[in-house]
Amino acid sequence: MSRTVEPPGVPMPRQLSRRTALAGLGAVLLAGCTDRPVFPAVPDLPDGTETPNPEPVPSVTVTAATGEVEVPGAPVRVVVLDTAELDSAFTLGIPPVGAARAPADRELPDYWPASWLERIGIVGDIGSPDGARIAALTPELILSNQTRDGAHYDTLRAIAPTVLSRTTGFPWKENFQLHAQALSRQAQAAAVIAEYGRHVGRATRAIGDAGSGGKRISLVRFVEGSPTVRLYGKQNFPGTLLADLQLGRPDPQNVDQFAVEVPPDRIAQADGDYLFYSTYGDPAKAGTDAVLAGAGWQALGAVKAHRAFPVDDQLWYQGIGYTGANLILAELQRLLGA
Repeated sequence: MSRTVEPPGVPMPRQLSRRTALAGLGAVLLAGCTDRPVFPAVPDLPDGTETPNPEPVPSVTVTAATGEVEVPGAPVRVVVLDTAELDSAFTLGIPPVGAARAPADRELPDYWPASWLERIGIVGDIGSPDGARIAALTPELILSNQTRDGAHYDTLRAIAPTVLSRTTGFPWKENFQLHAQALSRQAQAAAVIAEYGRHVGRATRAIGDAGSGGKRISLVRFVEGSPTVRLYGKQNFPGTLLADLQLGRPDPQNVDQFAVEVPPDRIAQADGDYLFYSTYGDPAKAGTDAVLAGAGWQALGAVKAHRAFPVDDQLWYQGIGYTGANLILAELQRLLGA
């Protein structure tokens, strides 16, 4: 495994005792592979017994969506309240002590090793954090976004310095930079970003060589409790990945917006040369089972050509970050570059 080297003159972040170094995790996850990676050993979570750094790291002032926020230098006790923040923390080598989970999911995103996730305290659902549970973890820093927790900001900042990005999803690369600054992991972030760029280049060439580069890629998501089917546009996390790979989109999805909602009887609008679909929550309650069994779905060109693929919702739509992105690139390369 490669290691990120700190530039001369930059103080090393405070380290946890016995913790596996995860700096630059996203930069070494795949390295050209086309399947899920073998992760390093489970990192230690801070338990309050770490050896203090003999040279305390100065505090850092970051410009968040709420204005300037002073945070401890190189914090180790971090609570994350959405999936993008979870990906950023793990990717930058800071295992969070607490995290919020998606309301329709029983667990945190399962593209991370279970041995890592089981050691994180659950602090409520995304958008409905439990202040008492968060406070009990004595965090040094809380990471979230205004979309989920703007209404909870005063409660959260009374517990610990709280850094909110403006929103989540589409500006995930910008948000990652904010997370890296708040975590004092800018050097590691630079390595992650550089390797992602190289991975994009490899995957783009492989997909193009296979003759799939000019094909239209459809993104379809079924959501529990919604009467419509969600066709993802360009302003969302997986949409940005397709753009990075220079892949085309069907006309209904080739729009500068988050998504287009269509009723099940208009599922023809979901067609593309390739189609990737997932379900958030219970497939029966999301209407997935009914749509997939229907004549409209069976008539789609991608379905008839055996180019409609189910994908992991927790990865494709909740894995908002560089580790999630690298894993999706690998899946796209495998499915489109064969």
